[in-house]
Amino acid sequence: MKAARFGRMLTAMVTPFTRDGALDLPRAQELATRLLDSGSDGLVVCGTTGESPTVFYDQKLELFRAVVEAVDGRAPVIANAGDNCTADSVSFARKVASLGVDGIMAVVPYYNKPPQEGMYRHFRAIAEAVDVPVILYNIPSRCVVNMGAATTLRLANDCENIVAVKEASGDLAHIAEIIKGSPDHFEVLSGDDEMTLPMLGLGGTGVISVASHVAGERFKEMIDSQANGDHTRALRIHLELLPLMKALFITANPIMVKEALRLVGFDVGGVRLPLVPPTAEQTAELERVMHHVGVLRS
Repeated sequence: MKAARFGRMLTAMVTPFTRDGALDLPRAQELATRLLDSGSDGLVVCGTTGESPTVFYDQKLELFRAVVEAVDGRAPVIANAGDNCTADSVSFARKVASLGVDGIMAVVPYYNKPPQEGMYRHFRAIAEAVDVPVILYNIPSRCVVNMGAATTLRLANDCENIVAVKEASGDLAHIAEIIKGSPDHFEVLSGDDEMTLPMLGLGGTGVISVASHVAGERFKEMIDSQANGDHTRALRIHLELLPLMKALFITANPIMVKEALRLVGFDVGGVRLPLVPPTAEQTAELERVMHHVGVLRS
């Protein structure tokens, strides 16, 4: 297994909001500290789980500054700077890189449905605009299009500061092709908690996780066990946590993980429209699963 530049378990941090839907920066700082204390090696701020589509550029900058200040060099902070417009992404990435973040993440352009050459030029433009490491993010379920393995590998070989891909395609053959063909400096990170263990088995280096918000120590134990060769222990923990991984996605992310944080006594507020709070039935199911896997005891 390759060395992990940013660590093996990064958390895709939720964005806390006040009751009226404003950014809750003090709570974001508290959450950042809490996640590091519970095993996260680093944080990815304002990605999908951070509700990036409804947190606008000026608010993102406030949030990044707040998290960088709270972390204070203790762990890597990766800021999501990508959008579906290349010019906007390049301009914003430059601003973000000046804040002292350790890297940026950029998603496959959504809605536009770009061909592979368009994806390549988009990511290359972002990478060439900044002097910090860049993590690609492939999530076809949200972006409609899938970034092919050949495009990922082309970017990995052509751009020295493109150092990883967060893969949420769910296609192990596709992921194995990237891992097999990637240069030494390039990592493949799971973008799906359920796929973390299989991807580690193929040679992936870690995960950008959602479940680590409420099961950080056990999730980290699973990853470390696999990395250290204790595959039986890793599989046991994976199977124990699997119901939680599934329950956190019974509706659109991050609705349920914010509810999970509320249930464990760390309220981060609700979600912004067009997302909505969970139904009573969804909350009841989540609570049942959290009791079952042992992350909720009262």
